Amino acid sequence: MSQPTGICPNCGAQIVFRWSSSVQTVCEYCKSILVRTDVDLKKVGQVADLPPDSSPIQLGAEGTYNHKAFTAIGRIIYEYEQGSWNEWHLMMNDGTSGWLSDAQDEYAVSFAAPGRKLPEADQCQVGQDFVWDNQRYTTTTITKAHYRGVQGELPFEYWDKEDVVFVDLRSETGKFATLDYSDEQPVLYLGEMVEFEDLALKNLRAFEGWS
Repeated sequence: MSQPTGICPNCGAQIVFRWSSSVQTVCEYCKSILVRTDVDLKKVGQVADLPPDSSPIQLGAEGTYNHKAFTAIGRIIYEYEQGSWNEWHLMMNDGTSGWLSDAQDEYAVSFAAPGRKLPEADQCQVGQDFVWDNQRYTTTTITKAHYRGVQGELPFEYWDKEDVVFVDLRSETGKFATLDYSDEQPVLYLGEMVEFEDLALKNLRAFEGWS
């Protein structure tokens, strides 16, 4: 299957989408943030200098989760009062889209879980329980964060938003959930905490202080 292509309207470089459903990407040459329309690419912003990153994961990193291979094809960097974290957009080998949360040496893989009735952000409290798919989750943290930077391909447009709320939840069995209030309608992501070694990652970034 051929990959969708386009021309960067800012510098004229050829843009190739690795994932056919990608809505947004960043030009590798001029760092323009580009959104796909019906006929071409539209520049909607420019990537600012990204904050220092201590994660070995990078675009193009490959790994395995639940017996499925994946490639990291995009990243959103969120910033909050205690620092920042990465959300890596994963292209699974079955064509689906997932996310790898990478925060202070803790990792979680999750997938969008539409079709659930979700609370409003101001209705959520730490310690509150929710049940999805017969699994009980307890709210552990409620974080206000904002977009800090973006790389690669994303399944939605995201480049210039104010502080938004993220509600993280855990289960007693190691399952993980996030309520994402960055859009008009909240989105639920369900997954689990994972160990770095279990992802069998390769094509990692080498830098001083990490091995």
